[in-house]
Amino acid sequence: MSLLRQNAQQEMDDAARGEALTKGTSHVVWATIAAAVLVSAAIALYVIAGEKPPVASGEILEVWAHPMHTVTPSFDANGDAMSQSTFDQVLVFARVRLHNQSKVPLFLHQILANVSHPDGNIDSSYAASASQYERVFLAYPELAQWRTPALSTDDFTLEPGQTVEGTFVSSFRMAREPWDARKALDFTFNFRYQKPVKLAPAVAVTDR
Repeated sequence: MSLLRQNAQQEMDDAARGEALTKGTSHVVWATIAAAVLVSAAIALYVIAGEKPPVASGEILEVWAHPMHTVTPSFDANGDAMSQSTFDQVLVFARVRLHNQSKVPLFLHQILANVSHPDGNIDSSYAASASQYERVFLAYPELAQWRTPALSTDDFTLEPGQTVEGTFVSSFRMAREPWDARKALDFTFNFRYQKPVKLAPAVAVTDR
Protein backbone atom coordinates (compact mmCIF):
# COMPACT_ATOMS: atom_id res chain seq x y z
CA MET A 1 0.00 0.00 0.00
CA SER A 2 1.36 3.38 -0.94
CA LEU A 3 1.90 6.17 1.54
CA LEU A 4 -0.84 8.17 -0.19
CA ARG A 5 -3.37 5.40 0.28
CA GLN A 6 -2.26 4.96 3.91
CA ASN A 7 -2.90 8.66 4.58
CA ALA A 8 -6.30 8.51 2.88
CA GLN A 9 -7.26 5.43 4.86
CA GLN A 10 -6.12 7.12 8.10
CA GLU A 11 -8.24 10.18 7.33
CA MET A 12 -11.28 8.00 6.63
CA ASP A 13 -10.81 6.12 9.89
CA ASP A 14 -10.44 9.40 11.82
CA ALA A 15 -13.60 10.77 10.19
CA ALA A 16 -15.54 7.62 11.08
CA ARG A 17 -14.37 7.79 14.67
CA GLY A 18 -15.32 11.49 14.82
CA GLU A 19 -18.78 10.78 13.45
CA ALA A 20 -19.26 7.97 15.95
CA LEU A 21 -18.11 10.25 18.77
CA THR A 22 -20.51 12.97 17.65
CA LYS A 23 -23.39 10.52 17.54
CA GLY A 24 -22.51 9.27 20.99
CA THR A 25 -22.34 12.80 22.37
CA SER A 26 -25.71 13.61 20.79
CA HIS A 27 -27.27 10.60 22.48
CA VAL A 28 -25.86 11.69 25.82
CA VAL A 29 -27.24 15.24 25.38
CA TRP A 30 -30.71 14.00 24.49
CA ALA A 31 -30.67 11.53 27.37
CA THR A 32 -29.68 14.34 29.76
CA ILE A 33 -32.50 16.58 28.50
CA ALA A 34 -35.03 13.76 28.78
CA ALA A 35 -33.91 13.01 32.32
CA ALA A 36 -34.17 16.67 33.30
CA VAL A 37 -37.70 16.86 31.89
CA LEU A 38 -38.72 13.72 33.77
CA VAL A 39 -37.26 15.04 37.04
CA SER A 40 -39.01 18.41 36.60
CA ALA A 41 -42.32 16.67 35.89
CA ALA A 42 -41.89 14.45 38.96
CA ILE A 43 -41.19 17.48 41.17
CA ALA A 44 -44.22 19.33 39.78
CA LEU A 45 -46.47 16.33 40.43
CA TYR A 46 -45.09 16.03 43.96
CA VAL A 47 -45.76 19.69 44.72
CA ILE A 48 -49.26 19.59 43.22
CA ALA A 49 -50.12 16.42 45.08
CA GLY A 50 -48.83 17.93 48.32
CA GLU A 51 -50.85 21.13 48.02
CA LYS A 52 -54.17 21.23 49.82
CA PRO A 53 -57.12 23.33 48.71
CA PRO A 54 -58.13 26.20 51.02
CA VAL A 55 -60.19 25.08 53.98
CA ALA A 56 -62.89 27.57 53.04
CA SER A 57 -64.20 29.18 49.90
CA GLY A 58 -66.09 32.41 49.75
CA GLU A 59 -67.41 35.37 47.87
CA ILE A 60 -67.60 39.06 48.67
CA LEU A 61 -71.19 39.87 47.73
CA GLU A 62 -71.21 43.61 48.42
CA VAL A 63 -68.82 46.32 49.61
CA TRP A 64 -69.73 49.87 50.50
CA ALA A 65 -67.93 52.64 52.32
CA HIS A 66 -68.90 55.67 54.35
CA PRO A 67 -66.14 58.34 54.39
CA MET A 68 -66.51 60.86 57.20
CA HIS A 69 -64.87 64.17 58.11
CA THR A 70 -65.69 64.94 61.74
CA VAL A 71 -65.24 68.20 63.62
CA THR A 72 -65.65 68.01 67.39
CA PRO A 73 -67.89 70.58 69.18
CA SER A 74 -66.38 73.85 70.34
CA PHE A 75 -68.00 73.52 73.78
CA ASP A 76 -68.41 70.74 76.33
CA ALA A 77 -71.54 69.34 78.00
CA ASN A 78 -71.59 72.27 80.43
CA GLY A 79 -71.45 74.84 77.66
CA ASP A 80 -67.86 75.80 78.38
CA ALA A 81 -65.63 76.59 75.41
CA MET A 82 -63.13 73.96 74.38
CA SER A 83 -60.70 73.50 71.53
CA GLN A 84 -61.95 71.77 68.43
CA SER A 85 -60.33 68.88 66.66
CA THR A 86 -60.97 67.13 63.38
CA PHE A 87 -60.44 63.60 62.16
CA ASP A 88 -61.16 61.59 59.05
CA GLN A 89 -62.50 58.08 58.99
CA VAL A 90 -63.77 55.56 56.45
CA LEU A 91 -66.18 52.84 57.52
CA VAL A 92 -65.97 49.84 55.15
CA PHE A 93 -68.89 47.39 55.14
CA ALA A 94 -68.57 44.02 53.42
CA ARG A 95 -71.23 41.33 52.98
CA VAL A 96 -69.65 37.93 52.51
CA ARG A 97 -70.61 34.30 51.95
CA LEU A 98 -68.28 31.67 53.45
CA HIS A 99 -68.35 27.90 52.87
CA ASN A 100 -66.45 25.30 54.87
CA GLN A 101 -65.15 22.89 52.23
CA SER A 102 -62.98 20.91 54.63
CA LYS A 103 -63.84 17.87 56.74
CA VAL A 104 -63.23 19.58 60.08
CA PRO A 105 -64.91 22.47 61.92
CA LEU A 106 -63.41 25.90 61.26
CA PHE A 107 -63.07 28.52 63.96
CA LEU A 108 -63.25 32.02 62.49
CA HIS A 109 -61.67 34.38 64.97
CA GLN A 110 -60.39 37.36 62.97
CA ILE A 111 -61.07 39.28 59.77
CA LEU A 112 -58.74 41.88 58.31
CA ALA A 113 -59.65 44.47 55.70
CA ASN A 114 -56.59 45.49 53.67
CA VAL A 115 -56.24 48.67 51.62
CA SER A 116 -53.29 48.75 49.19
CA HIS A 117 -51.99 52.17 48.17
CA PRO A 118 -50.21 53.14 44.93
CA ASP A 119 -46.90 53.56 46.81
CA GLY A 120 -47.01 49.90 47.89
CA ASN A 121 -48.02 50.54 51.50
CA ILE A 122 -50.91 48.57 52.98
CA ASP A 123 -53.29 49.69 55.72
CA SER A 124 -55.09 46.90 57.56
CA SER A 125 -58.00 47.09 59.99
CA TYR A 126 -59.64 44.39 62.09
CA ALA A 127 -63.35 43.85 61.58
CA ALA A 128 -65.52 44.93 64.48
CA SER A 129 -67.33 42.35 66.57
CA ALA A 130 -71.01 41.69 65.91
CA SER A 131 -72.01 43.80 68.92
CA GLN A 132 -69.82 46.70 67.77
CA TYR A 133 -71.31 46.36 64.29
CA GLU A 134 -74.78 46.92 65.75
CA ARG A 135 -73.59 49.97 67.70
CA VAL A 136 -72.38 51.61 64.48
CA PHE A 137 -75.99 51.98 63.33
CA LEU A 138 -76.96 53.49 66.68
CA ALA A 139 -74.16 56.04 66.42
CA TYR A 140 -74.92 56.79 62.76
CA PRO A 141 -78.67 56.26 62.28
CA GLU A 142 -78.46 57.60 58.70
CA LEU A 143 -76.76 54.29 57.81
CA ALA A 144 -79.53 52.10 59.25
CA GLN A 145 -81.30 51.78 55.89
CA TRP A 146 -78.38 49.67 54.60
CA ARG A 147 -78.08 47.44 57.67
CA THR A 148 -77.98 43.68 57.02
CA PRO A 149 -77.41 40.80 59.50
CA ALA A 150 -73.93 40.73 61.00
CA LEU A 151 -71.32 38.04 60.48
CA SER A 152 -70.04 36.89 63.83
CA THR A 153 -66.28 37.18 64.31
CA ASP A 154 -66.27 36.10 67.96
CA ASP A 155 -64.69 32.65 67.52
CA PHE A 156 -67.53 31.61 65.26
CA THR A 157 -67.59 27.88 64.37
CA LEU A 158 -68.23 26.88 60.78
CA GLU A 159 -69.14 23.19 60.58
CA PRO A 160 -68.00 20.96 57.68
CA GLY A 161 -70.11 21.71 54.62
CA GLN A 162 -71.79 24.70 56.28
CA THR A 163 -72.31 28.00 54.44
CA VAL A 164 -72.89 31.29 56.23
CA GLU A 165 -73.58 34.82 55.06
CA GLY A 166 -73.27 38.11 56.90
CA THR A 167 -71.86 41.63 56.99
CA PHE A 168 -68.96 43.08 58.97
CA VAL A 169 -67.47 46.56 59.25
CA SER A 170 -63.90 47.84 59.47
CA SER A 171 -62.74 51.36 60.25
CA PHE A 172 -59.80 53.21 58.70
CA ARG A 173 -58.42 56.52 60.00
CA MET A 174 -58.08 57.82 56.50
CA ALA A 175 -59.25 60.82 54.49
CA ARG A 176 -61.39 60.43 51.40
CA GLU A 177 -58.53 61.31 49.04
CA PRO A 178 -56.26 58.32 49.86
CA TRP A 179 -59.32 56.08 50.07
CA ASP A 180 -60.40 57.07 46.57
CA ALA A 181 -56.82 56.67 45.31
CA ARG A 182 -56.42 53.14 46.70
CA LYS A 183 -54.92 50.50 44.42
CA ALA A 184 -56.74 47.47 45.82
CA LEU A 185 -59.00 46.22 48.60
CA ASP A 186 -59.17 42.67 49.93
CA PHE A 187 -60.10 40.75 53.07
CA THR A 188 -58.21 38.12 55.06
CA PHE A 189 -60.19 35.53 57.03
CA ASN A 190 -58.15 33.93 59.81
CA PHE A 191 -59.19 30.52 61.11
CA ARG A 192 -57.57 28.95 64.14
CA TYR A 193 -55.01 26.24 63.28
CA GLN A 194 -55.55 26.77 59.53
CA LYS A 195 -54.03 28.90 56.80
CA PRO A 196 -55.74 32.28 56.20
CA VAL A 197 -58.19 32.64 53.34
CA LYS A 198 -57.97 35.87 51.32
CA LEU A 199 -60.88 37.15 49.24
CA ALA A 200 -61.01 40.13 46.91
CA PRO A 201 -64.33 41.66 45.87
CA ALA A 202 -65.40 41.11 42.29
CA VAL A 203 -68.07 43.78 42.74
CA ALA A 204 -67.62 47.54 42.65
CA VAL A 205 -67.08 49.38 45.93
CA THR A 206 -69.73 52.08 46.41
CA ASP A 207 -69.75 55.09 48.71
CA ARG A 208 -72.82 55.89 50.81
